Amino acid sequence: MDQFQDGEHVRLRSRVHGTYLHADEDGHGVSLPRRGASMNGVWSVHIYHRDGPQLLLYSAAYGRYLAATDARATPGHRGFRAVQCDYDRRHMEAIKWHAVWAESENYVVLRDVAGRCLRANKRYLSRNNGCDYDRRHMEAIKWHAVWAESENYVVLRDVAGRCLRANKRYLSRNNGVSVDDIDDINNVSTMMHLHWFVELIPARDGIPPLPRPIWHPFPGIVTAVLPSRMILYVREGADGSRITRGSFKFSGRSVFRLRKKLVRRLRAIMDVSKLVVCVEAGAFGRLTPLVVDLPRSRHNLHIVVIEAGTPVRTNLPV
Repeated sequence: MDQFQDGEHVRLRSRVHGTYLHADEDGHGVSLPRRGASMNGVWSVHIYHRDGPQLLLYSAAYGRYLAATDARATPGHRGFRAVQCDYDRRHMEAIKWHAVWAESENYVVLRDVAGRCLRANKRYLSRNNGCDYDRRHMEAIKWHAVWAESENYVVLRDVAGRCLRANKRYLSRNNGVSVDDIDDINNVSTMMHLHWFVELIPARDGIPPLPRPIWHPFPGIVTAVLPSRMILYVREGADGSRITRGSFKFSGRSVFRLRKKLVRRLRAIMDVSKLVVCVEAGAFGRLTPLVVDLPRSRHNLHIVVIEAGTPVRTNLPV
């Protein structure tokens, strides 16, 4: 556990795939996409000290914690689902991990409280392509049926005399993450799927700029058709007390627009020049600066607004 320090930021790279553990934009799933490193691939370390040190990891994008579940993994994956969840009493045990370092100390195996290991799966999907029936494809879709002698089987020939052949094409998708019971820890191939390389991310000064919303000539029309959710916000004072609460309906995912709306609501009672918008995932979740667009889900979002210059603002991880 000593290799993980409370408050630091890390990326977890799969040894077998070379891709990073990623908090999905739906705010619930975790995956191993092929895209490069992003804020969704950054995890904050939270060391839980009751009953001995336990490792908790929460997303630097949405503040939700990496958790093991008892729900079966999706088809093509082994074991049980790994997800993002809030830190509350319901999920107290699901978000605890024990880090077991390999002999070289370059790779770590993460075990949940039930002894199951975080696993990088490899999922294959069969792919079939089709076309429309129009003038462009008039000849391409014509077939001649040649029946075999038994008349149980047929050969299909196109207009060029070529035969339809049954191939199997796979698209590799390194996006499967689950927790699994491991029987043979000496199996090298199995252990490769359990190994995660920990990349420490150096601390930075200040919070990164927010992504600008996509420009549209008729923003009112666009906003009207975007999915909406309730924003439940609270202002936190210099001593950590919660002093102002409110809620409003918000359409879309733009964190830039969300901050502007909060500024308009709070400018009369606080200094909003360097207002920081944080997300709080659950009753015991740590505050996480919200610097990416909101998750795609329509679930209520709990926001904590920090005033510039307060000790709380200074102690936030960035």
